[in-house]
Amino acid sequence: MQHRISEFLVGLLFGLGLILSGMTDPAKVIGFLDIFGAWDPSLALVMAGAIAVGFFAFAFAKKRTVNFLGGALHLPKSNQIDKPLVIGAVLFGAGWGLAGYCPGPGLVSLASGQVKGIWFVVFMVIGMQLFEMFNRRTAQPK
Repeated sequence: MQHRISEFLVGLLFGLGLILSGMTDPAKVIGFLDIFGAWDPSLALVMAGAIAVGFFAFAFAKKRTVNFLGGALHLPKSNQIDKPLVIGAVLFGAGWGLAGYCPGPGLVSLASGQVKGIWFVVFMVIGMQLFEMFNRRTAQPK
């Protein structure tokens, strides 16, 4: 139960950070992507802050074998850039640019009852299900 409470609190902190930085507003994201128009660099500052925090957090985490609550710490080991990763990144970026949401802000917008957020999450879940169906069909038996 303690793990669920900490997960909830970390998620709440992340959601509040997204709201305070304005990242739940699709116009902010689209303004950042409009480099030849009314470009809004504020998202770059938010990204730079997140990258800095992530850099130091992962450097610290790599030296540990357990998390702060005593559970096993599993970090990704692969650093291979392969075709599925590139295709996924392209689809993620295209969806982000078209909708103005990525999953975190989309979920925060859903929770706040924004209609655009609701539609985004519905189609995000449909996309995830389509990926699972495709992945099961193309997976090689072991």
